[in-house]
Amino acid sequence: MIDANGFRYNIGIILVNQQRQVLLAKRVGQDAWQFPQGGINSDEKIKDALLRELYEEIGLEHSVVKIIGQTKHWLRYKVPYNFTRDKSVSGIVKPGEPEFVGQKQRWYLLKFMGDDAQINLNISSKPEFDGWQWVSYWYPLRKVIFFKRGVYRRALAELSPLFWQDHARRNSINSLDHLLT
Repeated sequence: MIDANGFRYNIGIILVNQQRQVLLAKRVGQDAWQFPQGGINSDEKIKDALLRELYEEIGLEHSVVKIIGQTKHWLRYKVPYNFTRDKSVSGIVKPGEPEFVGQKQRWYLLKFMGDDAQINLNISSKPEFDGWQWVSYWYPLRKVIFFKRGVYRRALAELSPLFWQDHARRNSINSLDHLLT
């Protein structure tokens, strides 16, 4: 689905493990790292797209994640022309839609409550990733392709209070448990 300005509706996923690390995935056959993300179909709600992409890209069911928060507004980035594929051929742009210029994303911060063995990059018949790793919260800014850095910076900055708040809450509970035993 493309808006009137040529931006494709999309969701971005920042998945956080129990050690306060985020999942960064490597695109198939490339030395290109990014967070899982994907388009929103015209017939689906944002949360449905989030859960579908979570499963299609990294094989996780909704039962092993908890939504901690989301960005308040859509964040946009333009894709340089030499990085675009023919979007009409790939089915992203439908006849009569504006020309594709970039992504318009709503970002979600998810807590991963499962086991690393549940991450499966080969669920889809055409996997997008062939590797992944847990990294520190701000590390992806150094690895993501240049034209996505602004959006990553804004998403991470907006969601960071929720990231740290969730960690602080967990630590204070653990500290209280220690005092009571």
